[in-house]
Amino acid sequence: MNGSVHEVSRTTVFEGPIFAIDDIVLDLPTTDGTRARIRRQLIRHAPCVVMLVHDVPGDRYLIEREYRIGSHRFAYGLPAGLMDAGEDPEQAALRELSEETGIVPDDTQSARFDHVGAFYSSEGMTDELAHIMVIHLDRWHREDRHFDADEHVESAWVSWRQLLDTPVTESNAIIAIQHEMLRRTRPAA
Repeated sequence: MNGSVHEVSRTTVFEGPIFAIDDIVLDLPTTDGTRARIRRQLIRHAPCVVMLVHDVPGDRYLIEREYRIGSHRFAYGLPAGLMDAGEDPEQAALRELSEETGIVPDDTQSARFDHVGAFYSSEGMTDELAHIMVIHLDRWHREDRHFDADEHVESAWVSWRQLLDTPVTESNAIIAIQHEMLRRTRPAA
């Protein structure tokens, strides 16, 4: 299908602190040259960062556990959070890492970023773009955490084997872990 998509109408049906929902009517081009009218709902969501954090000297990884409403359970995952306006992914990642875990690189040379990529969480229903990365920390220290008022997160360092044995089910976290698995299995250069 080629041609332009025409937005017929858009109505915001919900607006909350994290996301909004738009009801949208679109005219799409079809393969036979006609147009088809469809209706979709879009969850508008700020871009986010998801990071697998690697303590290089200890060869440990940071995991988190928090209640997730979508799966209605306490779930294991990786540090993550929304990007603020004007932040690039690395700035957002370091800010979120500090806020949620208190982990802060000692200086700019102490953190190396392995950018996995930017992926839509579910492009059929949301515009949330997740910037996924592995952060390799050579030197770091701990500061006070600064949770949002409704944020309750536990974090812990685990070995690579423990990370692989942890039941992580969030897709963006799995992408980061699989990326690191590939890096760990490559022969040293």
